[in-house]
Parts: sequence; structure tokens; C-alpha cells
Amino acid sequence: MAKNLSKSVLLLGLTVVIGCILYPLVVWAIGQAIFPFQASGSLVKGPDGSIVGSRMIAQPFTKDEYFQPRPSAGSYDASASASSTLAPSNYALRNRVARSLGPIVKYKNGKKVGQLVAPDIEAWFQQDQFQGQPHLVAQWADAHNGLAQAWAKADPLNGAFIQEWAKTHGDDVAKWIKDNPGASEPKPEDLSVIFFESWSQTSPGTFPSIVEHEVANGKTEKMVEAVKEGADLQSTFFDMWRQDHPNAPLDDVPGDFVTTSGSGLDPDITLDNALYQLDRVASQWAKDLKRDPEDVKNDVEALVREKSWAPLGGLAGEPMVNVLELNLELTKRYGTPAAS
Repeated sequence: MAKNLSKSVLLLGLTVVIGCILYPLVVWAIGQAIFPFQASGSLVKGPDGSIVGSRMIAQPFTKDEYFQPRPSAGSYDASASASSTLAPSNYALRNRVARSLGPIVKYKNGKKVGQLVAPDIEAWFQQDQFQGQPHLVAQWADAHNGLAQAWAKADPLNGAFIQEWAKTHGDDVAKWIKDNPGASEPKPEDLSVIFFESWSQTSPGTFPSIVEHEVANGKTEKMVEAVKEGADLQSTFFDMWRQDHPNAPLDDVPGDFVTTSGSGLDPDITLDNALYQLDRVASQWAKDLKRDPEDVKNDVEALVREKSWAPLGGLAGEPMVNVLELNLELTKRYGTPAAS
């Protein structure tokens, strides 16, 4: 018995030493010797030498001067890697795709071929009519309560704005509490629908959006204001505009521009996707740098093509571009983007 036990203990100890110490050390040593960059996480440094991300994990870019990665169901959180699992019938999926398309989609043919749809979305929105009925923002909030609530929770400034509105609209709040017994202290998201209904009445043709202003000492300050144009408006109301203009010929969009990857962390986009974003990126850099838009566009396009790659040296798959590396190259070439 003791002999068998001692052999079992010896075998266990040997397995632990090999599996938990020797094998990891060998793998680590080979990785550091042959693939040090990949073994250390494929970390990428910025112009100042500090680590700004990993080449293998996507991260969000919001400024128009930068190319954007694929959408992420996990908000680009590596600890929450997941796909969206949303069915085609789910309105949350339709809304996410529509929000991506609003600022960038173009006309496919006709008098406005190649032109952005965004200015027409803004002009239509300012008329405050949807399917022949007035108060477009109220219709949006009534039809999609979840989207109105999501707006209230998207940023603390939005929630605070609704709270300030509630202080001067006691009757509306009291009616909501009466209609919802047991909720004597409603949260901003609870009041979001009646807030938008009120907003639509008092500020027709506008939408509350966060605007960034430059203040003293070069600092910036954000606040919620009524806007009649901008990417936020174009994104939010593209789907309703499309319903009002079902026959408008729109350009095809690269699939990876509006679809998430299985992990939600795909760091690369197709070359077609990058070229589709080219006009937006180049025009914003031209505006910041006060340079000729066509010259900047040619410069950025050359950079995109230079940074593109394809699996197996181009023998398989589509040409791809790493978003982080491409945006870092833009920063090195043009500097840090100006404040919004």
C-alpha cells in the first residue's frame, strides 16, 4: 500500500513539475526568443513611446479623423469578448446598423450619385415630419422606448439634462408617477419618453445632443444642446429617413462595416471598408490642416494601400488593414486631431 502510494505521489509531483513548471518555461523561452512581439501581447507604442494598445485587439475610435473598427458587441472589452447574437428581426440590430450607416452612406446613382445622404437626412429632420405626421422626435421615442432610455443612460450629461428638465416640468413628472404606481422617484431613463415628447413640442426640428466647446486655457467643455445637424442626428434618424424614402438608391456598404465579428475584438477591417471611410477621414484632416481636400485624400489613400496586407502574402483571403496601426500612422503624419 505504502509502495503504491509513494509511486502515485512521485508521479503526481513529476506531472506537476513538467506540466506546471518546465512546459510553461519552455514555451515562454521559445516565444521570447523567436516571437518576442507576439509573446508579449503584440503591444503597440504611440509617438511618445507609451503603449496605446495591442495589434490583436480592437479599440474604439470616435473622431472623424480616424478610421473606425468593426462594431463590437462587447464594447471592445477583452474580458467580455462575445458576438451580438441578435436576430435579424431584433430592432436593436437594425438600429445599430442604421446608426453606422447614417453619416457615411452615399447615393448609388441619379443626380446625387456619390454624394452623402447625411445632408438630406438633416434637411428632412428639420421639417419635423415622419410619414406625414408632425413631431418626429416624439414619434421616435414613442415607437422605440428602449432607444430613448438608452439615450438617457448613454452619458451622465444626458441623464443630468433630463433631471434638469424634470425640475421645470412637475406636471409631466407627476402624471408619469400616477401612471406608474410604485415608482415615486423615477430615474432619468424612466422619464426619457415623456422628455422627448415634451422636447418635440417645444423644440421642433432639433435633437438634444452633446456638443463640445473650447473654453479658456485651451480646455474643452461638453454640454447638451439643441442641434439641427451633425453625426449624432444623422445616425439616430437614418432608419426613419429610410422608411420615408424607401426608393432612394443607396450605395452598397462593405459587410464588415456594419457587422460584428465573433469575438467583438477583430482588430482588422477589409481594404474595401477602409476605402469606404476614406472620404470622411480625409475631409476632416483637410479641414484641420487647412489643406486641399483632394491632396489629403490622395495622401491618405496611398497610406491605406501601403498598410494593407492579405493572408499568406495575398494567396488567400481579402486585403486587410489594421485599424490601430493605420490611425497611429495618421497621427505621426498629421499630429493630434483638433478638439471637436
